Amino acid sequence: MSLQLWSPAGYGYPLPPGHRFPSTKYLLLKERVISRGLVGASQLHDPPLATDVELLRVHDISYVQSLRDGSLSDAAVRRLGFPWSAALVTRASRAVGGTIAAARDALIHGIAMNLAGGTHHAFAAHGEGFCVFNDVAVAIRALRADGLAARIAVIDLDVHQGNGTHDIFRDDTATYTFSMHGAKNFPFRKVPGTRDIELHDGTADEPYLEMLAEALPIVLRDARADIIFYLAGADPHEGDTLGRLALTFDGLRRRDRMVLTHCREVGLPVTIVIAGGYGRTIDDTVEVHLGTVEIARDFA
Repeated sequence: MSLQLWSPAGYGYPLPPGHRFPSTKYLLLKERVISRGLVGASQLHDPPLATDVELLRVHDISYVQSLRDGSLSDAAVRRLGFPWSAALVTRASRAVGGTIAAARDALIHGIAMNLAGGTHHAFAAHGEGFCVFNDVAVAIRALRADGLAARIAVIDLDVHQGNGTHDIFRDDTATYTFSMHGAKNFPFRKVPGTRDIELHDGTADEPYLEMLAEALPIVLRDARADIIFYLAGADPHEGDTLGRLALTFDGLRRRDRMVLTHCREVGLPVTIVIAGGYGRTIDDTVEVHLGTVEIARDFA
């Protein structure tokens, strides 16, 4: 079996010059996946648009409509972090579509990956922190609507807590949300998940990996999941401008391999999304994501 990837990189974020969100990382990631021969062209797919039916299983109709017609308030736009445009909404919908497609493929083949997604700060009724729609939440509800999965676990290793995901599933005992994140980092008002591990600034490879190794068997045992959604954030990297942790390239690769090994040992399919990454050098962020692709390919 070969690793299948989805990428909305051809549908770029239309951001003004100097905007701090590194939208070019998606295009660079797609290009380097091909140029390094990590997958063949037939394994890299343009994602479909998520439909309104899919989005409305998670998001409030008033929020989706305000995105469609551009009627977000100034405060909502500031909270989102992006200037509104119709192209932004289309791009965000494709990123969601990529996570849904990857999840369906993972159930068949054991692993699949979206070279986008992990927009875990999006709540049902608003977006924030560069997250328009909550792609993982929409994909979870899509799998359930199609009768493909019931119990689901989210392993969120972005450096920022997935407050939107935690809020969406706060009363859902069939969705287990596990997050390891910076204690003093955004969001500054955390939303409790099923299991949270808060990390001190400067946490490096060994203590991070020790905590993860201790937590993963507990998460997988207690979740009793049918599928895992893994947010493989690049922002714990020591060179990340927003991360405040100190993981190396090697440490992050060991992290990815640890997660996938534990899931493989208990026979769970995994959907990978890339989540955040804001390196001082964009090549460093892309390199972390490429490492995740390489590790995932080993498990395909």
